[in-house]
Formats: sequence, C-alpha cells, structure tokens
Amino acid sequence: MATETMTDAEVSLNALYGCDTFGIKTMEKYLSKSAFKKMMHTVQKGGKLDIGIADEVAQAMKVWALSKGATHYTHWFQPLTDATAEKHDSFVEPDGKGGMICEFTGKNLIQAEPDASSFPSGGIRATFEARGYTAWDPTSPAFIKRTENTVTLCIPTAFCSYTGEALDKKTPLLRSMAAVAHQTTRVLNCFGIEPSYVVSNLGAEQEYFLIDRDLYLQRMDLIETGRTLFGCLPPKHQQMEDHYFGSIKERVLEFMMSVDRALWALGVPAKTRHNEAAPGQFEICPLFEPCNVAVDHNVMIMDILQRQALKYNLVCLLHEKPYASVNGSGKHNNWSLSTPELGSLFSPGKTPHSNLLFLTFLSAVIMGVDKHADLLRASIAKAGNDHRLGAAEAPPAIISIFLGDQLTDIIEQIKAGGANSSATKTIMELGVDVLPELPKDTTDRNRTSPFAFTGNKFEFRAVGSSQTCAWPMAVLNTIMAEALDIVASRLEPVAGTPEFKNAVRELIKELVTNHDRVIFNGNGYSDEWVAEAEQRGLPHIKSTPEALDVLARPDTIALMEKYGVLNRSELLARREIQIENFEKLIDIEAKTCLNMLRTIYLPAVARQMTEICGTVCAIQAAGISAGMKAARAKAGEVGSLYDELVPRVDALEDAISCGEPMAMRAAMEDARLTVDALEAILSADLWPVPTYAQMLNIHSK
Repeated sequence: MATETMTDAEVSLNALYGCDTFGIKTMEKYLSKSAFKKMMHTVQKGGKLDIGIADEVAQAMKVWALSKGATHYTHWFQPLTDATAEKHDSFVEPDGKGGMICEFTGKNLIQAEPDASSFPSGGIRATFEARGYTAWDPTSPAFIKRTENTVTLCIPTAFCSYTGEALDKKTPLLRSMAAVAHQTTRVLNCFGIEPSYVVSNLGAEQEYFLIDRDLYLQRMDLIETGRTLFGCLPPKHQQMEDHYFGSIKERVLEFMMSVDRALWALGVPAKTRHNEAAPGQFEICPLFEPCNVAVDHNVMIMDILQRQALKYNLVCLLHEKPYASVNGSGKHNNWSLSTPELGSLFSPGKTPHSNLLFLTFLSAVIMGVDKHADLLRASIAKAGNDHRLGAAEAPPAIISIFLGDQLTDIIEQIKAGGANSSATKTIMELGVDVLPELPKDTTDRNRTSPFAFTGNKFEFRAVGSSQTCAWPMAVLNTIMAEALDIVASRLEPVAGTPEFKNAVRELIKELVTNHDRVIFNGNGYSDEWVAEAEQRGLPHIKSTPEALDVLARPDTIALMEKYGVLNRSELLARREIQIENFEKLIDIEAKTCLNMLRTIYLPAVARQMTEICGTVCAIQAAGISAGMKAARAKAGEVGSLYDELVPRVDALEDAISCGEPMAMRAAMEDARLTVDALEAILSADLWPVPTYAQMLNIHSK
C-alpha cells in the first residue's frame, strides 16, 4: 500500500500551525521527558503542577521565545473589564561587567506582581491598596505576540488580589471546570465508568462587522461607543438575503486569509469563514477546545481581527448592534462535556431513547437551565446585548432550550411512561440523478433559540459578540455541576445494584417532567412565544440592570460558594462592576449623542434651512411663481423637524444631568428618530456624516 505523503503546501501549513505557540509539540522538543510528562499530567488531566519543574520550563520557554525574536515577556490576563491586560518585562539583566544576560526563571514564570490599583474590583480592594498577583495557567499555552517591530512572549495567567480574591474572568472559569469535571465523574462512576479525565469544551463562533476606516473616522459615535447612535436604513440592506454565505469580496477575503494565518501560527484552530446575514457582517469559527483555552483563543481572535483589519484600511466592529434594524452580532458558544474514552457525553447514539447515559446528562441540562434561566440571562447581560436580544435574527431574552423533533418525541415518551423508539435518519431525494443521495438529519435547526441542541453539543447563542466567553461558560459549568451533583447523589446509593437502571429511568422521568417548561422548538421571534413563555413562568428579562439583580440573590451566592466558583464578595463585586460599566457606557453614549447633535446635526440642518430660504428669496426676487410652492413646502418640512429637534436636545441634556441610564436611553432614541427623519430629506451634499448605505458596503479596494 502506498504511503501517503504531504504536498509542499501541506508541509508549509503544518510548519505554520502553532509555530508561535509553546504548545505540546514545542514542549516535547524543549523539555526533558520527565518534565514533559509532568506538564502533560497538568495540561490534560488538570493535575496539580509540580513546581519543581518551573525553572526547567521557564528556561525552555525563554530559549524558544528568544529564537522567535522575543525581547520581552508578559503575564497576559483578563481583568474585570472588556479587555486583556499585560505588563511587559524584558529578558535583559545586567551581568555586572558592563554587559547583559537574558534571564527568565521559574519564579518569573509562575508569578508576577502587576499594579492592581486601577483595575475594577467592585469594592474588594481599596484604591490605595495596589498589590495584585498574576499566576501562570499552565493548561493554556504561552504564545508569541507580534507587531511590525516587536515580538513578545505572552504567558496566560489568572489574576487575584493581595487577599486572594479573584479579580479576573479566568479564575472562576477554571474553578467551574474543576467543579463540573468532579460532578461528571461521580455520575459516570455510577454507570461503572472510570474516565481518565473530564473536559468541558467550547467552540465560540465569532460574528463581526467591517467598515472602511476612512468612513469610520468620520463617525464620532462609532469611535466613542462602537455603534451608530444615528442613521436610517438604506432602501437595500439585508432584505434580499443575498449577502449571507455570498461570494466574499477580494479585499475582505485577503483580510480573512491574513487573520487565518495569524491565528494558525498561534495554534488557534480557525476553521470556517463566511459572509453573515447583514451587509458588511462576517463570521469566523474555530474548532472545539477545552473551555479555558477556547476562551483565551477567542480573545486572541478578537484582537487579531481588529489589528489585521487596519492593514486593509478597514475597522472591525465587535459591538453587538453597530447598526440599528439590521442583524446584530453574537458569539455562539458551542459547549459540551467529554472524556477521552467516550467523546461527547451529549452524543445520542443511534438509539437515543435507550441510551440511559445520554438521557441522564440531557435531563440534567434541562433541569439546570430551567432552574437557573435568570442566571444564564445575567451571564450575557451587557448594554450592547440589550440592543441585540430579540432584535433582527438574534434569540430573544427568554432563555429556553431547543431539542428538535427526535429528542422532544423521546421526552414525551418518557413522560408518558417509557421511551420505546427513536426517529432515524432518512435519505433526501433531490430529484436529480447526478446529485448524490443525502442523509437527512432527524431534526431541523432553530436559529431563534438561545440554547439549542445541535447533534452532540449545546449552542448558547445568546452570548454577545464583544463579550469574553469566560463568564457565560463559568455560569453554565456551575449550573451543570449542581445538576449533576443532584443526579449523582440520587444514583450513588443504588449504583452497581439490580435496581440501578430502573432508578435512572425514574430520575430521568422526574427531571424532564418537572422542568419541561423550558423546552421550546418553535419561533422564538414571535409575539406568541412571549405570551406563552409568560404563561409557563419563564423569566423575560429585557435589560441589563434587571438581569444583574440575580447575582445578589442568596440562592445564587449559595450556588457559587457551594461549588467553589466565587465567594460572596467576589460575586457581588462582579455585579457592582457590571452595573457601573453599564451606567458609564450609557453616559458615554448620551454625551456623545449630545455632542453630535450640537456640533454636527443642528449646524447641518441650519445650513439646509439657509439654502432653502435663499432659494425662496431668489424666486421672489425673480418675480416668478414657479417653484415657490415646492420651496416653501421643503422649508416647512425641514423646519418642523428642526423645531422638533431643539427640545429633544434639551431633553437629552436634562436626562444626562439626572444621571438615570434608562432616561438617557429614551432621550437618545427620541433624538435619533428626528435626526433619522432629517437624514431622509436633507440634501445629500449637506449631510455631515457617512450614511448606512455607504458604511454597510465594503468596496473591493
């Protein structure tokens, strides 16, 4: 049999992939066998790191980084902001003889001490208390960050205060991964399964918009807030549905290729790229990875999208709703639990009705999501996501589960007394002989569902595009840990006995019967679903401040403390920070809106009125009547909106003075209605900013 060999192109891609990552392949090359084995135990099984190998790992990492041209290293972490943080230190140390050596020790690797005084802490730390610590996360590989003239070694870390509280988004995620792995193992043990380890997995699909940089720089609202505060839809936007999966324009495709290559070098498994529903909107999808690695990689994806866009005179917009009335951008979190031996624990198999292990984990998800729908909603609470949820092509703010026809039928059978059958795949006849026969899945997909089963995983579609996945995944893992804890506690007393299978069946029936209200396979966009959800008792939380109330509830605090994810002060700090961020963002939006009204839009309307009045005067001076009626009508149309706009500017100023976010939002929306009406009738050459028609279209060059 012929041996398959790689082509030159495959060799080139293979050499590129992960070349800037201190991953498994690189570690195996640079570490001793003993140190490598200990690192793999920590990376793959989550075992405690052997600190004794820290110096060897640091030395190997330094040698590798220097070979890549690195001059500095940084502990790269994710504080409680919407950004990453890094403080750079050089490898250079004086040798005492007028020269230098490159130094990087195990101590440098394991821990660093950034100034923590200016990071948000939600009251955990006083402003004058500056000390904080970053701690190396060995389960997420170090990587090289490049600019045109710099190379920096980035070491993924957690970040905590001097008193030990988590001040970042990674630490709760790591804790939640450990919690759900422990409870999953307990349930598997009941079934007589001894997994080598359990992993919570994530594949985060990232949506984004691109805009020409020259147009972006003319929009103060995009620069200051990430979204357009004004702008009316052009005659053609996304209603023809011709952009979705359409042919990618050359300029955008070249940008996408540069993003892919930058990500592949970092070991990020970027897989899919395509046009999204709205003009100027696109998506990139990586493959599954362990949750903490996937979160790090998603943050890197967002950074690289923004940096690479500038090279093509583009700007990448990650806001959930940069343009009103067109498709918003989400970050679809594809989540699962798996073991090396079994793969995904959500794989139904060929006969899911008789797959008790699958049905046990499925019923645990149903229970967890139903019990904590409001907490899941809180995990995605953000000002930008408030604009998106329930709007064009986004799931509603009502958390429900889509299971599809096959699994819903099985659930109904279980509730009725026992599941005896599963729908099977059929062949799709296309009516053309030359086309291949296609196996038809047992159920369709539902893009309106915020939490959908998609074959062997769940897709949490409600997460916003600008958010890090860390907090939604920490919440989801914690909810699942509690659900599996309940399952394990019920099954452990009968594990290994003849009564075990019947006990499992009874438990599954109990869970799906008590929590089936959260299952909904219909159209989540419909008004009927809003009414039905209310009848079912499902929470419909529309705004961020309302959503965040759940974080202060005693049951939420008890949940997070029981599974060691966050203590009371850490959780309440996060609520305080999110509320403060929401209020600050609305204040920035309102002040930007007011500035644009006063300095851009009111002067533009005044110029239009002056021009029209000049026309009226010219007609009168000429002593003719033709055109006078039209000129006066135009003056009246523009003038009436001008008169309407001035008090709306005053109302916005009053709302800002009061400092009430929802009042500011309402005043901004009122002003927008008037400005957008003016945009539709003012002369194009007098309109002071780029329009939606210009911004939504990316030209080839």
